[in-house]
Amino acid sequence: MVNKELVNFIKEARKRGFDDYQIRKPLLDNNWPIHEIEKAFASLSPKTHLKYKNKVTIYLDSSVLKVLEKRADKSLMTLSEMIEDILRRSAINSKKIKKSEEKLDDMFISLFSRKTPGKPRKS
Repeated sequence: MVNKELVNFIKEARKRGFDDYQIRKPLLDNNWPIHEIEKAFASLSPKTHLKYKNKVTIYLDSSVLKVLEKRADKSLMTLSEMIEDILRRSAINSKKIKKSEEKLDDMFISLFSRKTPGKPRKS
């Protein structure tokens, strides 16, 4: 059962202009169980019927979220679809990267870059 007090708190905080990250952080800091928080947020989200999907919870800064939403709109995807696509492509591309050839920072950037690693061109 969803905690109605928590749902009302989230609704009120959203009305006051707080984003979901700004709402979750103090709840977690005040020892609210993560599963109760996520249930409350899920009850406020449109219902989607996903079968056999694993659940991943990420917290994004508002500016990052806006960029991802803009990119999703441009690609005619939902935000969830866009994030799933980015993760899927990153996982596929990471298999192609030779880890010994890159520094840690470069590897991180290449995982989230739109550029696909390719073979060096012969001159």
